Amino acid sequence: MFNQIISNSLRFVFLILFQVFILNNIQLGGYLNPYLYVLFILMLPFETPRGLLLLLSFLLGISVDMFSNTIGMHAMACLLLAFLRPYIVTYISPRGGYDFGAQPTVKDMGFNWYLSYVGILILAHHVLLFNLEVFRLAEFFPTLYRTLLSSLFTLVLVIISHYIISGKKS
Repeated sequence: MFNQIISNSLRFVFLILFQVFILNNIQLGGYLNPYLYVLFILMLPFETPRGLLLLLSFLLGISVDMFSNTIGMHAMACLLLAFLRPYIVTYISPRGGYDFGAQPTVKDMGFNWYLSYVGILILAHHVLLFNLEVFRLAEFFPTLYRTLLSSLFTLVLVIISHYIISGKKS
């Protein structure tokens, strides 16, 4: 339990710093914005109480907002991700349900499950984030294009990062 708290705390700090100092400076043509920090929320255990999940997600989002000068947009998108997470986990649950202590990982749940889980949640996060940023229907198609490209790029980064993190534990 204590080790899990320490590792999640370190992951929280590392992902914020990596996002703010490295990934926020990557913008390819204005359409590709990777947001790897969502990995923190995605990797939290299934048993994380809903209130704690929402609080940690808000703190993560507002931390990125403070460094990015985005006035709560990341906090709102992270809260949406945290709100939807239990519903998505229930919706894509395996036939026999989840084993106690199972983690939202490829190792515990399988690649197809993990891809569905992170794909749906990343897309929801990005749809809200980019629509809050633009906040105009006149920009619908460029925003949709940017959302899809950034979601795909973030999805690839999340999967690669997941395998890097999982590889260290083996």
